[in-house]
Amino acid sequence: MSQQYFEDATFEKTDFRITGLERGNYDACVFRNCDLSGVNLSGISFTDCEFVHCNLSMAPLGNTVFQSVIFRDCKMLGLHFDQCNEFGLSVTFFNCLLNNASFFKRKLKKTLFRDCQLKETDFTETDLTEAVFDRCELSNASFVKSNLEKADFRTALNIGIDPEQNRMKKAKFSIYNVEGLLLKYNLQIDTKI
Repeated sequence: MSQQYFEDATFEKTDFRITGLERGNYDACVFRNCDLSGVNLSGISFTDCEFVHCNLSMAPLGNTVFQSVIFRDCKMLGLHFDQCNEFGLSVTFFNCLLNNASFFKRKLKKTLFRDCQLKETDFTETDLTEAVFDRCELSNASFVKSNLEKADFRTALNIGIDPEQNRMKKAKFSIYNVEGLLLKYNLQIDTKI
């Protein structure tokens, strides 16, 4: 069966749960106000695409390709980016709900997360070198054996990272979120002095 190819196409207000999304390659396409929740995106290739106000929650991502893909104002609960194709994985997130997502063992160097909710998201063994978590909510996010070198957490909220279990050389934190690096010691830190 031959793969379909879509270039510079715009998909607007489409419920792909009903219509389905054709298998193939999507290049420089825009998905706006679309519902892809639970839609099987496995094996589909997205290059230079943008998803705006879309719901992709619980969509299977087996071998899905995301190269230079931007997600804006999207609901992406429980997504398993750890099942995506690793080759060329490049994503940017603006104001997205990424709670309970998994980035296990993915390479996300220089990835930007801005104004995102990442509650209970798994970053175990993820390479986040120079990644930026700008105004992101990280309650119960898991960072274990992760590479956080030069990552920027200065405006992130509710950090809980064990420096002894992660590579963190030159990572950036503010005085207001540094207590999240000391949680395991059960210290009382007063920032109002």
